[in-house]
Amino acid sequence: MKRVKLLLLGVALGVATCVSAAPQTAVKAQGTQSYELKEFFADFTHFTIGDTVPEIYRTEEYNIKQWKQRNLPAPDAGSHWTYMGGNYVLITDTEGKILKVYDGEIFYHR
Repeated sequence: MKRVKLLLLGVALGVATCVSAAPQTAVKAQGTQSYELKEFFADFTHFTIGDTVPEIYRTEEYNIKQWKQRNLPAPDAGSHWTYMGGNYVLITDTEGKILKVYDGEIFYHR
């Protein structure tokens, strides 16, 4: 009886490992586009592509210069990455208009 219990425990652990590994493999196959968002919440406000961010997110303090280390694409000319509500947001330099949004989990993408 003890052998059967150990065998069942081993099978259960093996299945759990396989199940938890599957989503990571799927994310790798999809690339960073799986992190792209169309809308998000920050500062108790709902934002979508095309909205204008509050002035604070246009300041130098929020300007992300190390975008490559965060697995983000290079910003287009006249735009920069900022961080809002756990998300990386590409905004225009002049107006602060949202061009693109990535879930903050992209930082851990391998």
